[in-house]
Amino acid sequence: MGDLILGIETSCDETAAAVVRDGHDVLSNVVSSQIDIHARYGGVVPEVASRAHVEMMMPVVAEAMVEGGVDKDDLAAVACTVGPGLIGSLLIGVSAAKSLALVWGKPFIAVNHLEAHLYASFLEKPDMELPAVILLVSGGHTMLVLMEGHGQYRLLGQTLDDAAGEAYDKVARYLGLGYPGGPIIDKMAADGDPEAVRFPRAMAKDGYDFSFSGLKTSVVNYVRKNPDVADVDIAASFQEAVVDVLLTKAQRAVHEFDAKGLCLAGGVAANSLLRARTLELAEADGVAGFVPARSMCTDNAAMVAAAGWWRMASDGPAPMDQGANSSLALPTYA
Repeated sequence: MGDLILGIETSCDETAAAVVRDGHDVLSNVVSSQIDIHARYGGVVPEVASRAHVEMMMPVVAEAMVEGGVDKDDLAAVACTVGPGLIGSLLIGVSAAKSLALVWGKPFIAVNHLEAHLYASFLEKPDMELPAVILLVSGGHTMLVLMEGHGQYRLLGQTLDDAAGEAYDKVARYLGLGYPGGPIIDKMAADGDPEAVRFPRAMAKDGYDFSFSGLKTSVVNYVRKNPDVADVDIAASFQEAVVDVLLTKAQRAVHEFDAKGLCLAGGVAANSLLRARTLELAEADGVAGFVPARSMCTDNAAMVAAAGWWRMASDGPAPMDQGANSSLALPTYA
């Protein structure tokens, strides 16, 4: 039957559980989204998220087990995100996972949420060649990672201020488009002119770090001075600037480190322009390009179970006094 891992994810506003075999064979992947709950507030409210996790945690786990056709005796371990994320949300998942591991007599595996996103690609392409440059882009993180082997990561660069997804949300909020901003702007941009406004590409040619705060401010200032410009053109021009900066740096990293592949990860990896351009760039450079299915880009427990399988093989189980860490960093080397 292979090693079956129950994965649990509660780092932000998704209550998720999944059963994955041998790090890549997804038997179930259940996600209870809180988007509708938080949309009225224009963003995630930590206390509200925690309460929703408490309510949905065990039903989601039960559904994942039933959907996967497994029971507790079939499991090799229980894996859970321990950070980074909202501390209240993390604690709900960690407490539930450790409780299940204790009651069922199974090992507990602590999973880094950022590392889990990196393993989303392996769910669909377990034989992906390394080294690979992975562009991890979400609402809370924007980083460029060189994955040289399983568990071997070099952080090439990261955002110095706003994450790309955060910039999407802030621009959407200013334009009165709603929450979450990423999917809304992505959809609107399809009807706009990406060349309508030449927004700045901050640090595009400087190293591998990112900065999107200035771009957000430029959008706000431009709209104030030019209120008659169509929102679809603003959305398309803003998105063009974001994707341009992200892939300019990613392409440079592929060349500098002789990577065999270029991958996307994180919630913003669901963006249609970023996905299309990534594959075009990879093909032009003669390297493998990979974009996970949209369901694997946003927070989910299948990627947690996949990363947990690799961590169990390399490090063994985590101690039961393992806590949650809201600011946990990706384990990297210089």
